[in-house]
Order: sequence, then structure tokens, then C-alpha cells
Amino acid sequence: MANAVKEISYEDLLALLKQNQNLVLVDVRSKAEVDNGHISGSINIPLDTVESAFKLPPEEFKSKYGKVKPEKDSDDLVFHCQMGRRGAMATTKVYQLGYSKARNYAGGYAEWSKKQKK
Repeated sequence: MANAVKEISYEDLLALLKQNQNLVLVDVRSKAEVDNGHISGSINIPLDTVESAFKLPPEEFKSKYGKVKPEKDSDDLVFHCQMGRRGAMATTKVYQLGYSKARNYAGGYAEWSKKQKK
């Protein structure tokens, strides 16, 4: 059964970044895109590697990405891309692995970078 992807807004993400030390914000864009700018505190796991990354044992995940791997029932897991589509695809992939509370920041880096400049 396909779950609709849970989405969060720019304001939601700002609040999470301020309040939640355990937040794992995953940027699923390519390394080249990330090198041109990213949301501070995010980790880069390109979309085509999301599934394998979230199948890693926790200690391997931590050594590879520098963050503690979220528990499957954690709501500290948020994905994003440039415009929202790849983030939604990544969120759907981890739902299939049992991360039922993962969310997508639908505005993506495009919205973030625009709003951060104001």
C-alpha cells in the first residue's frame, strides 16, 4: 500500500533545525549540485544511493555520513532535493524500508536558498 509522502514546509524545517539536535536532513541531489550550495547541517546521500545507505548497519552509516542513523520509527528524518520531486522519491524508498515517519521538505533547496537571501 502506497503512503502519500508526508511533507514539511520551509517554516517547519527552520523550526526543526533550531529545536532538534537529532535531525537527519538528507540532501539527495548530486554531489555537483550540493557543491554549489546546501542547507547547513544536511548530509548528502544522492538519490540513487538512498536505499543502500539506509540498509547500512548503524555504525557504517555513522562513519560514512557523520550522523547517527535514525531509528525506523524516528520522525527526525527529512529528505530534500532541489525542487521536491527527488526528495519525495527518496522518502518513498525509505518508507519501503520501514522508516514510516520520514518526511520530505517539498520546497527543496530552490525555495530554501531564495528565502534565506531575504
